[in-house]
Amino acid sequence: MRKLRHEEIDRPSADQVRLLPRHPVTVILDNIRSVHNVGSIFRSSDGALIERIFLTGITATPENPQMHKTALGAQDTVPWSYKPSAAAAIAHLRSLNYTIAVLELTNASIPVSALPREHFPLCLVIGNELSGVDQHLIDQADYALEIPQYGAKQSLNVAVACGIAIFDLIKILRNG
Repeated sequence: MRKLRHEEIDRPSADQVRLLPRHPVTVILDNIRSVHNVGSIFRSSDGALIERIFLTGITATPENPQMHKTALGAQDTVPWSYKPSAAAAIAHLRSLNYTIAVLELTNASIPVSALPREHFPLCLVIGNELSGVDQHLIDQADYALEIPQYGAKQSLNVAVACGIAIFDLIKILRNG
């Protein structure tokens, strides 16, 4: 076994990625405070080849050069839009027949991996690092999804949680 050098890794160029069919998952980032978390989510979203990211509220957009430190170019390969409110983004996606899911612990949340395949296309709402997804957005959701955790903590870093969730969703799509 030998670690591959960067030039040995077979991957599409940014121009080729723009032409690839995308997985029917859209992420809404609502009021994410850390520009570095947003950049990290862009990288995970590129790796999962999701459809789009909606940036809402105070969430930084790719115009912020600080994001580029963690996005490492993914801000150029993942389609994104800004909407002032997550509720407006949800309404838009619902009009396109998306299932709306929040990544949040609720009294009715299910593991991400338990979501049935027929609920795609899917919008995954990710909330603020401290307060999570706002209740008024939970009220608009069809599902609350959670990542099972086995230690003392009940939350993960928002970028880590988003990455785990979107790759679990892509597994459902590709293996279902």
